Amino acid sequence: MPNPAHFADEDLSALLRLLRWRRDVRHFRPDPVPEAALARLREAMALAPSVGNARPWRVVQVDDPALRQQVREVFRDCNSAAAARYRGERRTAYGQLKLEGMENAPVQLAVFCIADPARGHGLGRRTMSETLQQSVAMAIFSIWLAARAQNLGLGMVSILDPERVETLLGMPADWRFAAWLCIGYPEFRDDLPLLHRTGWQENAESAWLRLAPREKPPRP
Repeated sequence: MPNPAHFADEDLSALLRLLRWRRDVRHFRPDPVPEAALARLREAMALAPSVGNARPWRVVQVDDPALRQQVREVFRDCNSAAAARYRGERRTAYGQLKLEGMENAPVQLAVFCIADPARGHGLGRRTMSETLQQSVAMAIFSIWLAARAQNLGLGMVSILDPERVETLLGMPADWRFAAWLCIGYPEFRDDLPLLHRTGWQENAESAWLRLAPREKPPRP
């Protein structure tokens, strides 16, 4: 019987292919996403790691068109303010970027981070409280890959005012807005990041440094 904890080269190849095609999607078809696919996204998120097993994420699926439109207005306000920071050709280039897919994405999720969850009993985050936000980010990335494995696209809208979104959605006071996710079937297939394709910023190599062992001083 195969060892379920042993992975082969083809498993790594499949993972790397998913990572290569894991792109921020902003052009969606309006086709509905099957409930079975959403259930697998929830399963993937449940498998994500979290500091102290605190599971600090909370997800709200926003189906109300009026509420979606209100959040999109928040994006427009924030995007206008962001555009004002640029000048000249860079300002023109910014104005041509499509930075959200909220008008067509059939599934839209608001993801929150609990400020101080009882779960986990504080393990691992007393000196680095940001590990809660990092845990939420890993949960988001887990469903991002699970979406791509089902031929779904996911786009994260980051140009939003967290406090305004929190007020609009009326969530508990200790829920901190972390991300707005748009999910659906992509309009077109492309493994090249949008910002690379438009010339805004090409992909860059990750900084990976290595500290060599220090030589011990000679004994006197």
